[in-house]
Amino acid sequence: MSPTTAAVLVLAAAYLVGAVPFGYLVGRVRGVNLFAAGSGNIGATNAARVLGTPYGVLVFVLDFLKGVVPVAAAVPVARSLAPGGDFALGHPDVLRVGAAALAFLGHLFPIYLGFRGGKGVATGAGTVFVLVPGPAALAVLAWGVVLLASRTVSLASLAAVVVLVAARLAGTPEPFSEEHRPVTLYLVVGTALVVLKHRANVGRLMAGTETRSMADGPRRRAWLRAVHLLALGLWFGGAAFFNFGTAPAIFASFEQVVNDGPSDRTAYQTIFTPGGNEKEDARRQKDLASALAGSAVGPVFPRYFGMQAVCGGVALVTALAWWTLGGVHRWRVYLVVAGVLAVAVAVPLSNYVSELRVQRFDPNPDVRRAAGELFVPVHLASLLLSVVTVALAGAALALAAKLPADPPA
Repeated sequence: MSPTTAAVLVLAAAYLVGAVPFGYLVGRVRGVNLFAAGSGNIGATNAARVLGTPYGVLVFVLDFLKGVVPVAAAVPVARSLAPGGDFALGHPDVLRVGAAALAFLGHLFPIYLGFRGGKGVATGAGTVFVLVPGPAALAVLAWGVVLLASRTVSLASLAAVVVLVAARLAGTPEPFSEEHRPVTLYLVVGTALVVLKHRANVGRLMAGTETRSMADGPRRRAWLRAVHLLALGLWFGGAAFFNFGTAPAIFASFEQVVNDGPSDRTAYQTIFTPGGNEKEDARRQKDLASALAGSAVGPVFPRYFGMQAVCGGVALVTALAWWTLGGVHRWRVYLVVAGVLAVAVAVPLSNYVSELRVQRFDPNPDVRRAAGELFVPVHLASLLLSVVTVALAGAALALAAKLPADPPA
């Protein structure tokens, strides 16, 4: 068998697996035609609505596995069918993305039911968990938080695919480069298809007539408060500890290491050799300490800002659930929005500070001089913005004392 034939067989199998209509089959076993019940969809949401939650969960798991299995098996199966089958279409990611796309399309347009299928959320989720587990985890978090706040599955699903694409674009250097393009395009096109399949839901959401999928009971309200508090606590605590505890300690530690070395902190290796000029040596020591501390702190910033973005987003979505109550609950939203905007501004500003930090030691004296003049004011602006973010997160956390309580029984 030729490598190309092996790849084609794998892609065909991916479509046929994705096209298996588990929701329809489970409904038929229960004596119900899901096309003629509820919303008329054969996905997990309608199955839960018509058949009950346990059957909805079963359909979701089966549809999810329809996405996981073809993508995970595509490369090893193609390689086993023919040597080089995994490279028949170029990079193995092309084959994996092809299997993902065909499994997803199989769910949307199953040949077994006259190309009338579901909306693809569960199967698409299965494919992306194999392709991009990090963004997929964020998408699941977004789905759960939006569902908890809005009680609407369709809105949660739309939010999840938007977060998925945003996380891919923000977290991947050059997401449309040759290396990353197949996966990025799959996510973008898949998101467009999910939105298209939800066009009726979008219309009902805009009209305010979309069906709520979760009851507004004490348990849901308790979870909503807990998630809001957890997000604000992590946001404020993490930002405050990094800005006022971790970062100053790192810079002070490296300054001590440079001044006292060689020592056990440098494995008794010499990292600075005096030149005989006391003033010049002091300047060189300060520059070395700053450069070393910057190299230690720099890799932390993407995760630090990522944590703030996630916590701020969760805090904002949950706070919006209380917007209609007015008063302090609207001030809560304003504070969180201001904090999220501060984080959005801080990210590029912090990247600019990192660039200037490197340029301060450039061999070109003109570059070094220009970077040195800009570094101090830009760095101070970045630090001030960090303090403002901590203050806003802290103020929002303080307002958690006024979270809405359950009405009396």
